[in-house]
Amino acid sequence: MRRSKGTAFAGFFFLTALAQTITLTVLPLLALRLLGDAGRVSLVYSVVGVASFAGRLAIPSLTERMGRLGVLALGTASLCLSATFLAWAKVGLLVAGLILNGFAVACFEIVLNLYVLDNIARHDLARFEAKRIFFAAAPYTFGPWLGVHLQLALASWVPFAIAAGAAATQLLAIWRYRVVLAPTSLRRPPRPYNPLVALHRFFAQPRLRLAWVLSVARSAWWGLFQIYTPIFAVEAGLGDEIGGALVSLGLGWIWMVPLWGWMGRRFGQRRLLRAGYAIGGILTIAAALMLGNSWFGAAILVGAAFAVESIDGAGNTLFLRAVHPHERSTMTAIFITYRDVAQLAPPAVFAALLVVFKLPAVFVGGGVMMLGSAILTRYIPRRF
Repeated sequence: MRRSKGTAFAGFFFLTALAQTITLTVLPLLALRLLGDAGRVSLVYSVVGVASFAGRLAIPSLTERMGRLGVLALGTASLCLSATFLAWAKVGLLVAGLILNGFAVACFEIVLNLYVLDNIARHDLARFEAKRIFFAAAPYTFGPWLGVHLQLALASWVPFAIAAGAAATQLLAIWRYRVVLAPTSLRRPPRPYNPLVALHRFFAQPRLRLAWVLSVARSAWWGLFQIYTPIFAVEAGLGDEIGGALVSLGLGWIWMVPLWGWMGRRFGQRRLLRAGYAIGGILTIAAALMLGNSWFGAAILVGAAFAVESIDGAGNTLFLRAVHPHERSTMTAIFITYRDVAQLAPPAVFAALLVVFKLPAVFVGGGVMMLGSAILTRYIPRRF
Protein backbone atom coordinates (compact mmCIF):
# COMPACT_ATOMS: atom_id res chain seq x y z
CA MET A 1 0.00 0.00 0.00
CA ARG A 2 2.88 2.38 0.86
CA ARG A 3 4.42 2.00 -2.60
CA SER A 4 1.03 2.42 -4.32
CA LYS A 5 0.39 5.55 -2.30
CA GLY A 6 3.72 6.99 -3.37
CA THR A 7 2.92 6.32 -7.02
CA ALA A 8 -0.57 7.79 -6.68
CA PHE A 9 0.72 10.98 -5.08
CA ALA A 10 3.41 11.28 -7.75
CA GLY A 11 0.62 11.03 -10.32
CA PHE A 12 -1.22 13.91 -8.64
CA PHE A 13 1.94 16.02 -8.90
CA PHE A 14 2.09 15.10 -12.61
CA LEU A 15 -1.33 16.68 -13.15
CA THR A 16 -0.33 19.77 -11.15
CA ALA A 17 2.82 20.07 -13.25
CA LEU A 18 0.81 19.82 -16.47
CA ALA A 19 -1.56 22.56 -15.30
CA GLN A 20 1.45 24.80 -14.61
CA THR A 21 3.82 24.08 -17.46
CA ILE A 22 1.44 24.18 -20.43
CA THR A 23 1.21 27.96 -19.85
CA LEU A 24 4.70 28.47 -18.41
CA THR A 25 6.19 30.15 -21.48
CA VAL A 26 2.85 31.40 -22.77
CA LEU A 27 2.38 33.72 -19.77
CA PRO A 28 5.58 35.83 -19.95
CA LEU A 29 5.28 36.05 -23.73
CA LEU A 30 1.66 37.19 -23.34
CA ALA A 31 2.78 39.76 -20.76
CA LEU A 32 5.57 40.97 -23.06
CA ARG A 33 3.15 41.27 -25.97
CA LEU A 34 0.60 43.23 -23.92
CA LEU A 35 3.02 45.40 -21.92
CA GLY A 36 5.75 46.02 -24.46
CA ASP A 37 9.04 45.54 -22.58
CA ALA A 38 10.82 43.32 -20.02
CA GLY A 39 10.84 46.01 -17.31
CA ARG A 40 7.05 46.23 -17.22
CA VAL A 41 6.80 42.44 -17.22
CA SER A 42 9.07 42.36 -14.14
CA LEU A 43 6.88 44.94 -12.39
CA VAL A 44 3.70 42.97 -13.08
CA TYR A 45 5.25 39.75 -11.77
CA SER A 46 6.30 41.61 -8.61
CA VAL A 47 2.70 42.72 -7.99
CA VAL A 48 1.51 39.17 -8.60
CA GLY A 49 4.08 37.90 -6.11
CA VAL A 50 2.74 40.16 -3.32
CA ALA A 51 -0.84 39.01 -3.92
CA SER A 52 0.19 35.35 -4.12
CA PHE A 53 2.12 35.61 -0.85
CA ALA A 54 -0.97 36.89 0.96
CA GLY A 55 -3.09 34.19 -0.64
CA ARG A 56 -0.82 31.38 0.51
CA LEU A 57 -0.91 32.57 4.12
CA ALA A 58 -4.72 32.38 4.04
CA ILE A 59 -4.84 28.77 2.83
CA PRO A 60 -4.46 27.08 6.29
CA SER A 61 -7.52 28.98 7.52
CA LEU A 62 -9.39 28.02 4.37
CA THR A 63 -8.37 24.40 4.92
CA GLU A 64 -9.85 24.53 8.41
CA ARG A 65 -13.16 25.89 7.14
CA MET A 66 -13.47 24.03 3.84
CA GLY A 67 -11.37 20.90 4.29
CA ARG A 68 -8.56 19.85 1.97
CA LEU A 69 -10.83 18.76 -0.85
CA GLY A 70 -12.66 22.07 -0.54
CA VAL A 71 -9.41 23.99 -0.96
CA LEU A 72 -8.51 21.85 -3.97
CA ALA A 73 -11.92 22.63 -5.46
CA LEU A 74 -11.36 26.33 -4.81
CA GLY A 75 -7.96 26.11 -6.47
CA THR A 76 -9.44 24.37 -9.48
CA ALA A 77 -12.14 27.03 -9.82
CA SER A 78 -9.49 29.76 -9.50
CA LEU A 79 -7.38 28.21 -12.23
CA CYS A 80 -10.36 27.87 -14.56
CA LEU A 81 -11.28 31.52 -13.99
CA SER A 82 -7.65 32.51 -14.50
CA ALA A 83 -7.56 30.60 -17.78
CA THR A 84 -10.66 32.45 -18.93
CA PHE A 85 -9.17 35.86 -18.08
CA LEU A 86 -5.81 35.13 -19.70
CA ALA A 87 -7.33 33.63 -22.83
CA TRP A 88 -8.97 37.02 -23.51
CA ALA A 89 -5.44 38.52 -23.79
CA LYS A 90 -6.43 41.93 -22.40
CA VAL A 91 -4.16 44.18 -20.31
CA GLY A 92 -6.90 44.76 -17.75
CA LEU A 93 -7.34 41.03 -17.09
CA LEU A 94 -3.65 40.08 -17.16
CA VAL A 95 -2.82 40.83 -13.51
CA ALA A 96 -6.04 39.25 -12.19
CA GLY A 97 -5.43 36.15 -14.28
CA LEU A 98 -1.84 35.78 -13.06
CA ILE A 99 -2.86 36.25 -9.41
CA LEU A 100 -5.61 33.63 -9.67
CA ASN A 101 -3.16 31.28 -11.39
CA GLY A 102 -0.66 31.68 -8.55
CA PHE A 103 -3.34 31.13 -5.90
CA ALA A 104 -4.56 27.97 -7.62
CA VAL A 105 -1.05 26.52 -7.76
CA ALA A 106 -0.61 27.36 -4.06
CA CYS A 107 -3.79 25.46 -3.19
CA PHE A 108 -2.59 22.40 -5.09
CA GLU A 109 0.92 22.43 -3.63
CA ILE A 110 -0.01 22.98 0.00
CA VAL A 111 -2.74 20.35 0.09
CA LEU A 112 -0.67 17.78 -1.81
CA ASN A 113 2.32 18.33 0.47
CA LEU A 114 0.11 17.85 3.53
CA TYR A 115 -1.17 14.56 2.11
CA VAL A 116 2.41 13.49 1.42
CA LEU A 117 3.53 14.27 4.98
CA ASP A 118 0.60 12.26 6.33
CA ASN A 119 1.04 9.24 4.07
CA ILE A 120 4.76 8.88 3.23
CA ALA A 121 7.10 7.64 5.96
CA ARG A 122 9.86 10.07 6.96
CA HIS A 123 12.65 7.72 5.87
CA ASP A 124 10.98 7.37 2.44
CA LEU A 125 10.70 11.11 1.77
CA ALA A 126 13.97 11.49 -0.16
CA ARG A 127 13.07 8.57 -2.45
CA PHE A 128 9.53 9.91 -2.91
CA GLU A 129 10.83 13.40 -3.80
CA ALA A 130 12.88 11.89 -6.63
CA LYS A 131 9.82 9.92 -7.84
CA ARG A 132 7.59 13.01 -7.62
CA ILE A 133 9.94 15.09 -9.72
CA PHE A 134 10.45 12.25 -12.21
CA PHE A 135 6.68 11.97 -12.73
CA ALA A 136 6.60 15.69 -13.47
CA ALA A 137 9.40 15.32 -16.03
CA ALA A 138 7.19 15.00 -19.13
CA PRO A 139 5.12 18.15 -18.45
CA TYR A 140 8.22 20.15 -17.60
CA THR A 141 10.04 18.89 -20.69
CA PHE A 142 7.32 19.39 -23.29
CA GLY A 143 4.84 21.80 -21.67
CA PRO A 144 6.71 25.13 -22.16
CA TRP A 145 7.25 24.47 -25.86
CA LEU A 146 3.91 22.75 -26.43
CA GLY A 147 1.89 25.63 -25.03
CA VAL A 148 3.43 28.11 -27.49
CA HIS A 149 3.21 25.62 -30.36
CA LEU A 150 -0.49 24.97 -29.74
CA GLN A 151 -1.18 28.69 -29.71
CA LEU A 152 0.56 29.12 -33.06
CA ALA A 153 -0.87 25.96 -34.64
CA LEU A 154 -4.43 25.99 -33.23
CA ALA A 155 -5.70 28.89 -31.14
CA SER A 156 -4.48 31.17 -28.36
CA TRP A 157 -6.91 29.71 -25.80
CA VAL A 158 -5.88 26.03 -26.18
CA PRO A 159 -3.09 25.96 -23.53
CA PHE A 160 -5.39 27.57 -20.98
CA ALA A 161 -8.10 24.99 -21.67
CA ILE A 162 -5.59 22.17 -21.15
CA ALA A 163 -4.45 23.70 -17.85
CA ALA A 164 -8.03 23.91 -16.59
CA GLY A 165 -8.71 20.32 -17.71
CA ALA A 166 -5.61 19.00 -15.89
CA ALA A 167 -6.65 20.76 -12.67
CA ALA A 168 -10.19 19.36 -12.88
CA THR A 169 -8.83 15.84 -13.53
CA GLN A 170 -6.57 16.11 -10.49
CA LEU A 171 -9.48 17.15 -8.26
CA LEU A 172 -11.58 14.21 -9.47
CA ALA A 173 -8.70 11.75 -8.99
CA ILE A 174 -8.00 12.89 -5.42
CA TRP A 175 -11.70 12.82 -4.58
CA ARG A 176 -11.90 9.20 -5.75
CA TYR A 177 -8.69 8.26 -3.91
CA ARG A 178 -9.62 9.95 -0.62
CA VAL A 179 -10.94 6.74 0.96
CA VAL A 180 -7.40 5.35 1.40
CA LEU A 181 -5.79 8.51 2.76
CA ALA A 182 -4.24 8.15 6.18
CA PRO A 183 -6.53 9.07 9.09
CA THR A 184 -4.09 11.80 10.12
CA SER A 185 -5.12 13.75 7.04
CA LEU A 186 -8.38 14.47 8.82
CA ARG A 187 -6.88 15.83 12.04
CA ARG A 188 -7.30 19.49 12.91
CA PRO A 189 -4.54 21.71 14.32
CA PRO A 190 -4.68 21.86 18.13
CA ARG A 191 -4.94 25.68 18.17
CA PRO A 192 -6.39 28.44 15.97
CA TYR A 193 -4.19 29.48 13.08
CA ASN A 194 -2.47 32.87 13.46
CA PRO A 195 -0.29 33.81 10.47
CA LEU A 196 1.96 36.16 12.48
CA VAL A 197 2.60 33.59 15.21
CA ALA A 198 3.20 30.91 12.59
CA LEU A 199 5.68 33.13 10.72
CA HIS A 200 7.63 33.80 13.92
CA ARG A 201 7.62 30.12 14.83
CA PHE A 202 8.83 29.12 11.37
CA PHE A 203 11.71 31.57 11.11
CA ALA A 204 12.80 30.90 14.69
CA GLN A 205 13.86 27.40 13.60
CA PRO A 206 17.27 27.52 11.83
CA ARG A 207 16.75 24.39 9.72
CA LEU A 208 13.37 25.56 8.45
CA ARG A 209 14.80 29.01 7.80
CA LEU A 210 17.71 27.58 5.83
CA ALA A 211 15.45 25.27 3.80
CA TRP A 212 13.24 28.25 2.96
CA VAL A 213 16.10 30.54 1.87
CA LEU A 214 17.69 27.88 -0.33
CA SER A 215 14.29 27.10 -1.87
CA VAL A 216 13.74 30.80 -2.59
CA ALA A 217 17.04 30.92 -4.49
CA ARG A 218 16.29 27.74 -6.44
CA SER A 219 12.77 28.87 -7.34
CA ALA A 220 13.96 32.40 -8.18
CA TRP A 221 16.51 31.02 -10.62
CA TRP A 222 13.89 28.90 -12.37
CA GLY A 223 11.60 31.92 -12.48
CA LEU A 224 14.40 33.91 -14.08
CA PHE A 225 14.98 31.15 -16.60
CA GLN A 226 11.30 30.70 -17.44
CA ILE A 227 10.48 34.41 -17.76
CA TYR A 228 13.61 35.93 -19.27
CA THR A 229 14.82 33.14 -21.54
CA PRO A 230 11.82 33.46 -23.90
CA ILE A 231 12.13 37.27 -23.70
CA PHE A 232 15.80 36.94 -24.62
CA ALA A 233 14.88 34.68 -27.55
CA VAL A 234 12.36 37.19 -28.87
CA GLU A 235 14.74 40.16 -28.48
CA ALA A 236 17.56 38.18 -30.13
CA GLY A 237 15.35 37.43 -33.12
CA LEU A 238 14.99 33.71 -32.43
CA GLY A 239 11.20 33.91 -32.09
CA ASP A 240 8.48 32.79 -29.68
CA GLU A 241 8.61 29.09 -30.46
CA ILE A 242 12.40 28.92 -30.05
CA GLY A 243 11.96 30.67 -26.71
CA GLY A 244 9.52 27.98 -25.64
CA ALA A 245 11.85 25.27 -26.94
CA LEU A 246 14.77 26.66 -24.92
CA VAL A 247 12.70 26.60 -21.73
CA SER A 248 11.61 23.03 -22.51
CA LEU A 249 15.22 21.98 -23.08
CA GLY A 250 16.29 23.52 -19.79
CA LEU A 251 13.43 21.99 -17.84
CA GLY A 252 13.92 18.70 -19.70
CA TRP A 253 16.93 17.96 -17.52
CA ILE A 254 14.33 16.94 -14.94
CA TRP A 255 14.62 13.41 -16.39
CA MET A 256 18.00 13.28 -14.64
CA VAL A 257 16.45 13.69 -11.19
CA PRO A 258 16.52 9.95 -10.32
CA LEU A 259 20.29 10.03 -10.97
CA TRP A 260 20.73 13.16 -8.86
CA GLY A 261 18.61 11.59 -6.13
CA TRP A 262 20.83 8.51 -6.13
CA MET A 263 23.96 10.67 -6.03
CA GLY A 264 22.55 12.62 -3.12
CA ARG A 265 21.88 9.43 -1.18
CA ARG A 266 25.29 8.03 -2.13
CA PHE A 267 27.51 11.07 -1.59
CA GLY A 268 25.31 13.31 0.57
CA GLN A 269 22.59 15.83 -0.26
CA ARG A 270 24.77 18.58 1.20
CA ARG A 271 27.48 18.09 -1.43
CA LEU A 272 24.93 17.78 -4.20
CA LEU A 273 23.28 21.06 -3.27
CA ARG A 274 26.56 22.92 -2.93
CA ALA A 275 27.74 21.79 -6.38
CA GLY A 276 24.37 22.57 -8.02
CA TYR A 277 24.15 26.11 -6.67
CA ALA A 278 27.81 26.91 -7.37
CA ILE A 279 28.03 25.55 -10.93
CA GLY A 280 24.60 26.96 -11.80
CA GLY A 281 25.70 30.40 -10.61
CA ILE A 282 28.95 30.35 -12.58
CA LEU A 283 27.25 29.27 -15.81
CA THR A 284 24.46 31.83 -15.42
CA ILE A 285 27.01 34.63 -15.19
CA ALA A 286 28.89 33.14 -18.15
CA ALA A 287 25.65 33.09 -20.16
CA ALA A 288 25.12 36.79 -19.41
CA LEU A 289 28.55 37.57 -20.83
CA MET A 290 27.74 35.61 -24.00
CA LEU A 291 24.20 36.83 -24.70
CA GLY A 292 25.52 38.93 -27.57
CA ASN A 293 25.93 35.64 -29.42
CA SER A 294 22.30 34.52 -29.35
CA TRP A 295 22.73 30.78 -29.96
CA PHE A 296 25.86 30.36 -27.84
CA GLY A 297 24.36 32.33 -24.97
CA ALA A 298 21.20 30.26 -25.19
CA ALA A 299 23.27 27.05 -25.09
CA ILE A 300 25.07 28.16 -21.92
CA LEU A 301 21.72 28.99 -20.31
CA VAL A 302 20.51 25.47 -21.05
CA GLY A 303 23.77 24.19 -19.52
CA ALA A 304 23.14 26.29 -16.41
CA ALA A 305 19.69 24.70 -16.18
CA PHE A 306 21.40 21.28 -16.19
CA ALA A 307 23.44 22.28 -13.13
CA VAL A 308 20.52 23.83 -11.29
CA GLU A 309 18.33 20.81 -12.01
CA SER A 310 20.71 18.71 -9.90
CA ILE A 311 19.37 20.60 -6.88
CA ASP A 312 16.00 18.95 -7.47
CA GLY A 313 17.62 15.64 -6.62
CA ALA A 314 17.09 16.71 -3.01
CA GLY A 315 13.74 18.38 -3.73
CA ASN A 316 12.13 19.70 -0.52
CA THR A 317 13.67 16.97 1.64
CA LEU A 318 15.53 19.47 3.81
CA PHE A 319 12.20 20.98 4.89
CA LEU A 320 10.27 17.72 5.05
CA ARG A 321 12.81 16.20 7.43
CA ALA A 322 12.98 19.29 9.64
CA VAL A 323 9.29 20.07 10.19
CA HIS A 324 7.64 18.75 13.36
CA PRO A 325 4.58 16.50 12.79
CA HIS A 326 2.26 18.66 14.92
CA GLU A 327 3.17 21.76 12.89
CA ARG A 328 2.86 20.32 9.39
CA SER A 329 -0.15 22.30 8.26
CA THR A 330 0.98 25.76 9.33
CA MET A 331 4.68 25.27 8.59
CA THR A 332 3.96 23.84 5.13
CA ALA A 333 1.83 26.86 4.26
CA ILE A 334 4.65 29.20 5.24
CA PHE A 335 7.37 27.14 3.59
CA ILE A 336 5.49 27.15 0.28
CA THR A 337 5.63 30.96 0.31
CA TYR A 338 9.19 30.59 -0.98
CA ARG A 339 7.62 30.51 -4.44
CA ASP A 340 5.87 33.83 -3.89
CA VAL A 341 8.95 35.52 -2.47
CA ALA A 342 10.94 34.12 -5.41
CA GLN A 343 8.29 35.53 -7.74
CA LEU A 344 8.23 38.90 -5.95
CA ALA A 345 11.76 39.91 -4.95
CA PRO A 346 13.85 38.99 -8.02
CA PRO A 347 11.51 40.61 -10.59
CA ALA A 348 11.48 43.76 -8.45
CA VAL A 349 15.30 43.79 -8.42
CA PHE A 350 15.44 42.93 -12.11
CA ALA A 351 12.98 45.70 -12.96
CA ALA A 352 15.31 48.17 -11.23
CA LEU A 353 18.33 46.74 -13.04
CA LEU A 354 16.59 46.96 -16.40
CA VAL A 355 16.01 50.68 -15.89
CA VAL A 356 19.78 51.20 -16.05
CA PHE A 357 21.19 48.08 -17.72
CA LYS A 358 20.24 45.72 -20.50
CA LEU A 359 18.89 42.17 -20.24
CA PRO A 360 22.27 40.46 -19.43
CA ALA A 361 22.25 42.21 -16.02
CA VAL A 362 19.32 40.00 -15.03
CA PHE A 363 21.39 36.87 -15.54
CA VAL A 364 24.40 38.34 -13.71
CA GLY A 365 22.15 39.05 -10.72
CA GLY A 366 20.76 35.51 -10.82
CA GLY A 367 24.24 34.02 -10.94
CA VAL A 368 25.42 36.02 -7.93
CA MET A 369 22.33 34.87 -6.01
CA MET A 370 23.16 31.22 -6.73
CA LEU A 371 26.79 31.62 -5.66
CA GLY A 372 25.60 33.13 -2.38
CA SER A 373 23.30 30.14 -1.88
CA ALA A 374 26.23 27.77 -2.45
CA ILE A 375 27.96 29.42 0.50
CA LEU A 376 24.86 28.95 2.68
CA THR A 377 24.88 25.17 2.07
CA ARG A 378 27.75 24.93 4.56
CA TYR A 379 25.10 25.27 7.30
CA ILE A 380 23.22 22.15 6.18
CA PRO A 381 23.77 19.37 8.77
CA ARG A 382 26.61 17.08 7.66
CA ARG A 383 24.47 13.97 8.15
CA PHE A 384 21.98 15.27 5.55
